[in-house]
Amino acid sequence: MNERAERLVTIGRLARQTGLTTKALRHYDRVGLLEPAAVDPGTGYRYYRQDQVATARLIQVLRSVDVPLEQVRACLAADGDPAAATRRVLAQHRRRLQARLDRIRGALHRTDHLISEGITTAMTDSRPRTETTAEDERKLAADLFNGVWRLLEQEDRSVEDDDRMLHMAHASRYHWGQVGAAANRSRGEWQCSRVYAVLGRAEPALHHARRCLEICRDNGIGDWDLAFAFEALARAAAVGGDKEQARAWADQALAAADDIAEAEERELVLSDLESIPGLSLF
Repeated sequence: MNERAERLVTIGRLARQTGLTTKALRHYDRVGLLEPAAVDPGTGYRYYRQDQVATARLIQVLRSVDVPLEQVRACLAADGDPAAATRRVLAQHRRRLQARLDRIRGALHRTDHLISEGITTAMTDSRPRTETTAEDERKLAADLFNGVWRLLEQEDRSVEDDDRMLHMAHASRYHWGQVGAAANRSRGEWQCSRVYAVLGRAEPALHHARRCLEICRDNGIGDWDLAFAFEALARAAAVGGDKEQARAWADQALAAADDIAEAEERELVLSDLESIPGLSLF
């Protein structure tokens, strides 16, 4: 090995220093993300400069939270202020993750509606209506509820979309108040609180979160509905800048989550809690 190669870092050492695997480093070389400074022509072994250690560590950190490779590439290629570019990429990635989480929550709620209202009815009921029935009102409440989720999932909502999302959430809650069970009313209040939280309006978010919790307690509702009531309170407090109260509500949500029967629903609550801005759970 020549003198220049002795000053380089081997692929194995780089892997140990950064937490990346040698397989990942070879892949990043093939895709042009992190090319070695030198390759031994006889053995094909890769060597890296010392200043590439920091680059590899940044890649490892970004990939550990599933930032797409093209976005990682954008961070590495940024001129001027790489730290600012990385913050922008992470902010965009967080919005994508939040939209994905909202889609999962929306699918869960839509599944609950199909279970409770009946999949056969939803597929086959096409009778013309001359007056609004309780069944019509339940369908309207569910459709509005699901429409709010679709808007929450959008990353590029307009001001008009935000208005429509808010009014739909309140309309859904109204119709559930007419024909729904206590759990439907609680989830309607939760959704109103989430919409206000997303819009950065702490006071109404807190009001609807409190109503969500009150309905749960008044009707003996536990499991994930109760945990999400505490989650809504924690999120509303965080939006209002009260980190101490947000932490207190989050602790109650974690305690309630321990009693959730289904593991997937418990994980959903934990994921939602982790998405609250500025709140560190662990």
